[in-house]
Amino acid sequence: METHPTKRWDTAYEVKAMVLLVLAWGLVGVDRFMIMPIFPVMAKELSLNYTDIGIIAGALSLAWGASALFTGRLSDRIGTKKVLVASLIVFSLLAGVSGLATGLVGLVIIRAMIGVAEGGYAPAGQIATLQVSRPDRQGRNMGIQQMALPLFGMALAPLLVVQLLHAGVSWRWVFALVMVPGLFVAALMVKWLKDKSDETIEHTAIHDHADHKWFDVFSYRNVPLQIIMVMGWMSCEMSMAAMMASYLTDYLHLELVQMGFVLSAIGFGAAAGALVLATLSDYFGRKPVTFIFGIIDLCAVLLLKNSGPDQTTLFLCLFLVLFCSQGLITIGICLIASESVPSKLIGASNGITVGICEIFGGGIVPILSGLIAHKIGIENFFYLPMGGCVLGIIVCLFLQETAPRIVAAKEVAAKSH
Repeated sequence: METHPTKRWDTAYEVKAMVLLVLAWGLVGVDRFMIMPIFPVMAKELSLNYTDIGIIAGALSLAWGASALFTGRLSDRIGTKKVLVASLIVFSLLAGVSGLATGLVGLVIIRAMIGVAEGGYAPAGQIATLQVSRPDRQGRNMGIQQMALPLFGMALAPLLVVQLLHAGVSWRWVFALVMVPGLFVAALMVKWLKDKSDETIEHTAIHDHADHKWFDVFSYRNVPLQIIMVMGWMSCEMSMAAMMASYLTDYLHLELVQMGFVLSAIGFGAAAGALVLATLSDYFGRKPVTFIFGIIDLCAVLLLKNSGPDQTTLFLCLFLVLFCSQGLITIGICLIASESVPSKLIGASNGITVGICEIFGGGIVPILSGLIAHKIGIENFFYLPMGGCVLGIIVCLFLQETAPRIVAAKEVAAKSH
């Protein structure tokens, strides 16, 4: 069912714009996560220890979250295209500059600046995806866009980076190589992408054209609820990303190659989940999909916790955990946050959600999971993702449905009676 069956939709532009938005978000993932396989080589040359590596990684996450809190509202004011192009150019140039770093302080400053630029891109990219999508398939398109970051950044980029390093390419030049595609995509955005902020009203369940202050987002019931809910799913996802490598090698005693195979399930599972769950929520509703796959996520964590050292079992369980977690994060942070507020507050809603959840998930959760592992044993860190799943399942029961297809069907049914 189309939300606006009488209106012609420019599908050709939708496809072209989606290609650009997918490529750009994938490059955000590459810039953010390509440093993971580079850390061992970089640490030797720059004399970095494990604490230093944690600081470098945390600096980007915290800066990302702080930036998103403010730049989401900026997109509402000046338009998404300007924010997207500026952010893409800045973080691409800074990624190249990372190769010039000579020590800890320089790397922390550069990675924090990259976090500011990417934090600005995140809510603007979500809004742009919403704007170019026909309302009845915005969940599918958001899933396609969101899957690019884990697929490019967490699955493909580490494989490519390792091959380049193995071939003798300096880690400094690896950073420089990433700069080129980012600038190229930014140029294509300038030429092809339209600023369609005037059409965002079609993509939200709240049909309100009035101006609002940014903090008005909290007066809409779904906004604080989905922030809490996403924190639960991020507790699951980020604790897995932070602790699974150590759990597999230190507790299950897998070899490095075996660990790498199992750990790749994080990227592939997250990419698949973002696409599949967001698409399903277009047809069956945001709330039912969230509830059902929240329960599946909890069961998958329990299965993973009780799995032995069999690589295939571990891979499948970890894949399912990230499939559910990332899919549910996409539904909450990209769809419910946008659909629950008036069109002129979408940027503020997305920015606040991304900011709070990134600071929590990227900054606090890894620290909490590390403390649990250190104090009571690494095998017990699973209690954190389990608690996050329970929190998400409970909170989702209080959400109001926002999927355009479902909302439109209810409106038609109400009018017929």
